[in-house]
Amino acid sequence: MEHAPTRVLLVRHGRVHNPDRILYGRLPRFGLSPEGRRQARQVGEGLADAPLAAVYASPLLRARQTAVEILRFHPDLRLRVSRLLHEVLTPFEGRPLAEARAAGEDFYTGSGPGFEQPPEVAGRMLRFLGRAARTHPGGVVAAVTHGDPLAFLVLRLAGADLDPRRKAALHRYGVTDGYPQPGSVLAVDAWPDGSARMVGYEAAGGGYGRATARWNASASS
Repeated sequence: MEHAPTRVLLVRHGRVHNPDRILYGRLPRFGLSPEGRRQARQVGEGLADAPLAAVYASPLLRARQTAVEILRFHPDLRLRVSRLLHEVLTPFEGRPLAEARAAGEDFYTGSGPGFEQPPEVAGRMLRFLGRAARTHPGGVVAAVTHGDPLAFLVLRLAGADLDPRRKAALHRYGVTDGYPQPGSVLAVDAWPDGSARMVGYEAAGGGYGRATARWNASASS
């Protein structure tokens, strides 16, 4: 890890308009709610002073809408879409949220072939980080993704067991909300060889400059 890392700012998209309260997963046309648009604008404002080299997003509408709010402050950049940032593929997709909650939001145990498991989710997130580091060496990149991919990445970077029951109890790993909340930012340093380390977590509404100063202070203490 002797080369300067690429700082990747992983953003969870804003809250989604979901009046039927289903687990929308990868279903199309689930965009941001009014609150989600406000959260996305806050993210954009918070990253306005970030020296971004690129802005990436998951293919899903809610992620792209969030990324557009970041790009408003970086008009020289264009949106880049990466499937490595995609929402998890789960058999609960399209089913009532109440069913998912009854299962402890474990979308993985016993899900069968064709659906993602936590190591696969964490693995593709790490592949994205390595690709970002090789494409933008030493730069700063924003990338809009989803809750579970962020949660399993945190666990992987911490060297913790990728048990789905752990994903909502991430306080011990620096995620102050316990689970990545809409509009939050997870900062990760990544290197071209695929190695990475978590730098910090900023709850929704934080600014890049203040967060960076705090992360740097924590790293040096």
